[in-house]
Amino acid sequence: MSEALHVWRGSSATDGPWQPVDWCDPHAGAVLAADSWRVVDGATRGLHHHHDRFLGSVAALLGEATEPQAFWSAALALIPSEGDWFPRVELRARGEGAQLSLRVRPTPPTSTEAVVATAPHDPRIQPRIKGPDLESLQRLRTLVQPHGAQEAIILTPTAEVVEGAYSSLVWWRDGVLHRVDDALPRIPSVTERIVTDAATAEGVEVRAVQAHPRDLDGAELWVLSALHGLRVATEWVQGPRLVVEPGRAERGRAWLDAARRPLLP
Repeated sequence: MSEALHVWRGSSATDGPWQPVDWCDPHAGAVLAADSWRVVDGATRGLHHHHDRFLGSVAALLGEATEPQAFWSAALALIPSEGDWFPRVELRARGEGAQLSLRVRPTPPTSTEAVVATAPHDPRIQPRIKGPDLESLQRLRTLVQPHGAQEAIILTPTAEVVEGAYSSLVWWRDGVLHRVDDALPRIPSVTERIVTDAATAEGVEVRAVQAHPRDLDGAELWVLSALHGLRVATEWVQGPRLVVEPGRAERGRAWLDAARRPLLP
């Protein structure tokens, strides 16, 4: 099955709540908010966090006029219960208003490792809302690909590590799991939250820090996302020396696997 796009008409629409359209909607405007999660045979992880992140953005932009909860519930019912899927919910500008939609997409190829490189610039306009910057972040990631990297690491103007173009970053040093301090503007990562909550539950110290790339020299860096889950960074191009401790990533992936829950009750 290829990608399918469903535009939300509203729960009270006489011709049904959804309008199926071609994968490319010529009337769709800019993405105002978006969220994606991976569904494998009807199960996913951190769905309530994706719910809160997306609907929180929608409510902040539009209030309750768009029936966000009704849309969310109806969207979940359209996601297949078998197979490997990477659906995306969207709020897009349309005319003078906005429109909710669901893209049901097969999961693209995934990996367990990644080479990273420092991004040449920070293109983000709304760094705390997932959606508006997706296209510019994709272009940013493309810029580092000629260097053999699969992910671009964004730094602040004073060179603190913030996040990947499409990922969150955590790293290990001396048995402590480090994450980026919340004072730095970035997307609140669902996958990171699952990992750090599980680590804390097992007695691991989790420390929020503001760090420069040089501070990660000799650390094990994890690149986290809803699509790939946990990728180990094997190299930072022209950056700090990274290490990989055998078995540690498997522990992190076990934390993610333990968070899987049925998509529908």
